[in-house]
Amino acid sequence: MTTVPPARRNPWLNGRPPTTPPERHLYCFPHSGGLPAEYIRWGQHLSGTQVYGVCLPGRGGRIAEPSLTDLDTVVHALLAETRFVAPYDLFGHSLGALVAYQTTRELAARGLPLPERLIVSAFPAPHLPRHGARLSGLPDAELIAVLNERYGGIPPQVAADPELLAVLLPAFRADFALLENHRHRESGPLPVPLVVLGGAADSITADQLDAWDRHSTAPVRRHTFQGGHFYFRDDMASVAAVLTP
Repeated sequence: MTTVPPARRNPWLNGRPPTTPPERHLYCFPHSGGLPAEYIRWGQHLSGTQVYGVCLPGRGGRIAEPSLTDLDTVVHALLAETRFVAPYDLFGHSLGALVAYQTTRELAARGLPLPERLIVSAFPAPHLPRHGARLSGLPDAELIAVLNERYGGIPPQVAADPELLAVLLPAFRADFALLENHRHRESGPLPVPLVVLGGAADSITADQLDAWDRHSTAPVRRHTFQGGHFYFRDDMASVAAVLTP
C-alpha cells in the first residue's frame, strides 16, 4: 500500500490549528527579538480569524538556523516558501512593520494577491531618515541597557537566566543589523489600505506615523492607544477592535 507523506510544515509560519474554518487570516511580523507566540495568542481576541506569527531564522523553533541580516534576503526567502491565504491582512510591530511593508511591496512587484490591509505599528514611515549609533555590535551589557531604555526592557525572568539571555541577545543583534543594513528605495505607493497604530507614550512621534500616508493610494487610518511601545500588552481589547475588519 502506498502511503502519502504528511505535508511539510512551513517553518516561517507558527499558529494554532483552527477549530473551525477561519473567515480570514492575520499574519503577524514580530518586533526586534520577538517571538511569534505573543502574537499567536491574539487569536483568542479575534473571532473568526486565524492568526499566524512569522518566525525568522535564528529564533524560536528555528534557533539552530543562521540569522539573516539583509531584508531583501528575508523577504525573498519567506515568499519562496509561503503563500498567504486570502482573505488576509499583514501586521507588523516595530521592526516587523518594516518587514511586513517590504513583503507587501514584493508581493505587488510579483503581481501576487495583496493583503486586504497592511497594518503597521510603532514604526516610523520607511522613507524617513534614521539616526543614531549602530546597536548590533554593542557589548552585551550596553545592548541590554539600550533594550531597557528604549524598548521596555528584557523581562526579569529572562534577565536572571544567563542561558536564556545568551539565546535572546543574538536575535536582537540580528534584527538590529537587519534594520541598520536596510536602505529605503522608492517604488511608489501601494494600492493597499494602511492602518497605522502607535502608543501615546512611545518615542515614535505622531508625525512619524502620519508620514506613512505617502505609501498608499488607498485610505490610511491611524489609531493611537494609551501606553508605550508595547501598548497592546496593556489593552489588547481596544487593539483587537481595530484589527477586526
